[in-house]
Amino acid sequence: MTGAVDRSDEAASAVADVPATSLGVTGQSWRSYVAPWGDATVCGAGEAVDVRWFVAAEDRWHVPSVEPAVRQRRLEGTPVVETRLRIPDGDAVLRTWAVADHGGLTVIEVENESPLPFAVAFSGGRILTERAPTAVPIQGIELPEDAIVLPVGHRASVRVAVANEPTLAGNRLPSVAPALAVARGWLAVVHRASRLVLPDDGMVEAVTAARCDLLLDGPVDPSDDPAGFLLDVAELARLGDDADAWMPEIVEPVARIARTHDVVTEHALDACERLAIRAGDDRAAADISRIRLRRGRQGHRDAATSAAGPTSMSDIRRGDSVGRFVDAVERRIADGGSLLPSGIPRRWLGADFEVHGVPTGPRSAVSFAVRWHGERPAVLWEQQGEPQELSAPSVDPGWRTREATGEALWAAPPQPTRLGVSIDP
Repeated sequence: MTGAVDRSDEAASAVADVPATSLGVTGQSWRSYVAPWGDATVCGAGEAVDVRWFVAAEDRWHVPSVEPAVRQRRLEGTPVVETRLRIPDGDAVLRTWAVADHGGLTVIEVENESPLPFAVAFSGGRILTERAPTAVPIQGIELPEDAIVLPVGHRASVRVAVANEPTLAGNRLPSVAPALAVARGWLAVVHRASRLVLPDDGMVEAVTAARCDLLLDGPVDPSDDPAGFLLDVAELARLGDDADAWMPEIVEPVARIARTHDVVTEHALDACERLAIRAGDDRAAADISRIRLRRGRQGHRDAATSAAGPTSMSDIRRGDSVGRFVDAVERRIADGGSLLPSGIPRRWLGADFEVHGVPTGPRSAVSFAVRWHGERPAVLWEQQGEPQELSAPSVDPGWRTREATGEALWAAPPQPTRLGVSIDP
């Protein structure tokens, strides 16, 4: 179970009071946490290491933890964090990521996107460097005793790292994969489940971030949120986890929600049936299907979707089920065989988009692309697994098909609508 990590880990609790981003490697329990201003806490073997960074620019020393002009983002939603500190005529750009090399490394790179050189200082100890730090006395700031200082030339960069294994401390930094390569690796894993190419980059990155966090943090506690646990586990299996290994873990949560009549329960049971099929457990899949039939459907899918889960990434907090969020987003794209059940969002009108591998049933998924011909959207689709009846009642009520592949010209969208899932800027 590569995604399972104990959420009660003392290391994680040390940063629970700040909105830190988790870094790590699937299959390994050590983690690092990057604060919104770029400082990192590395929680590996031995004592945790708190790495702070400081920049000596032309004007003064800049301390990112107290600077107002700091911006941060995840590269395409992956656990590769970019923090930008404003300095005269440019930015000092800090990128932080994790690699499995040498027992695990948290890599920190600072790039100088300004026309003048500056110096960067790191404190925290156990810092590996590509080259020896400068021996020039530090002036203008009182740095921690263990701080090291490295010059960074115009449009140049420096790289350091903190090893998970303390025995590597004092050695030079070995060659490691660059940030963009690590981000591409995460994207390859995330796209095993489904791939979204949408006009809304924020939504795409939010789904990627949710899935990466799930792989690193593992599912929620089933005793606190059984439906969320089941959605998380089913999503982990889609991302490559061993579905069969999770089957014993879902028995009790399924029993707990079997008599519950709400939309999230329906979606969780849908996901569990797909999990059992993925695990090759036809008996369990049939049992779950019977539970769903006994419960019956509570209302129409279109009405139910609005209450299916979190509607924004701001609703996701450490300890919450990110599987709910991914499920809610995918159901706005394909809910059963209904494509774009809430209509085409206003921001998407006139923009080409495509999705790949979104579930439509226990044994089926759909990929489709929308290309515009004037005001009318043309759809090209391909079904995987058992073909379902596809429709788009909120886009073109007259369109319906059971064909496994094909293309059609939909009617011009009537009234622009919102997607129903918002992504905070």
